Amino acid sequence: MKEIILLKEGELALKGLNRVNFEDKLIKNIKFRFRDLGKFTFTRSQSALAIEAESEDVDFEEAVERLKKVFGIVAFSRAAIAEKDIESIKATAKEYLHEQIVAAKTFKVEAKRSDKKFSMTSPEISREVGAHILRNYPHIKVDVHNPDLKITVEIRERAYVRGNQIKGIGGMPVGSAGKAAVLMSGGIDSPVAAYMMAKRGVQLTAIHFAAPPYTSMKAEMKVRDLVKKVSEYAGRIYFAVVPFTEIQEKIKDECPEDLFTLIMRRLMMEIATRIAEKDECHALITGESLGQVASQTLLALGVTDEATPLPVFRPCIGMDKQEIISIARQIDTFETSILPYEDCCTVFTPRHPRTRPTLEQVREAQALVDWEELMEKAIAETRYEPIN
Repeated sequence: MKEIILLKEGELALKGLNRVNFEDKLIKNIKFRFRDLGKFTFTRSQSALAIEAESEDVDFEEAVERLKKVFGIVAFSRAAIAEKDIESIKATAKEYLHEQIVAAKTFKVEAKRSDKKFSMTSPEISREVGAHILRNYPHIKVDVHNPDLKITVEIRERAYVRGNQIKGIGGMPVGSAGKAAVLMSGGIDSPVAAYMMAKRGVQLTAIHFAAPPYTSMKAEMKVRDLVKKVSEYAGRIYFAVVPFTEIQEKIKDECPEDLFTLIMRRLMMEIATRIAEKDECHALITGESLGQVASQTLLALGVTDEATPLPVFRPCIGMDKQEIISIARQIDTFETSILPYEDCCTVFTPRHPRTRPTLEQVREAQALVDWEELMEKAIAETRYEPIN
């Protein structure tokens, strides 16, 4: 029996004349996820997008699992193709949905007839298929309001029979909203921020600052693993590792201790900006949450943002830790994030950090050192790796 997948697009359906551009991006992303599964045909049909395997040896189960992590899909269904006559449709419903019917206690049938040349109306199709199910499965009852199983028959250029929809993760196709660079530490927050911005259609470059020997290779591999987990949703991510040891040591030796973290964050933003612009990114993303630590007060964030001309997105800014952890568990980054390998943000942490800094104070302290040569050296020695 020939099987296809029908996608429900959600927000994409509201894009008017630009909808085709978003659909093209979605199709490109799905093809990338399916690249090792075989060849597929994509067909646009009114409010749905149909995916059909070109050969019978395709791992359909794996394709379904991967679609659950593709942004831009609010729901999808596995469907069987039937001949466009009622007897074929009834037989297909019984055979294709047998396991789902056996497992259900209640059901309903809904028909959608786009092809008005078909000899039966939608209510007539529903009655015929419903009666056929009741005759063959005495245990099941009709419930039109809250059924365990909803059987849908669609009459288009072909006839499709499908059962319950599978929930997608919604959002917008990655790449449809441009590119941004996310500053990735080894903590809980930044992978969540990356995921949330990818869900809004942003293609990501991940930038990690490493400070060996104060941070270990295990800490770097931990961040790489986090980027890998985010890439299961966000697609390919270019991972940039910036050597930051010399700069941090210079901050410790030359700058006021209570401003260590703020100066470090500003230099990170300057370096990230140059890497982002080289990669044609138009914004920076961080995992900061308001008031979570001393460098995340309103005044401190303002001082940090002044170091970059790019907009800075902080999708976690209004969330508490439990809300962030909930998403981290959902996307399977939490257990990796809590592995005990320190990142460079915890190196040379001041005993009493300034929580109400002024921009003038921080600029004066930062101006004690000419940072340009050190920043250029760090950028030149940055390592890049495509993830996924």
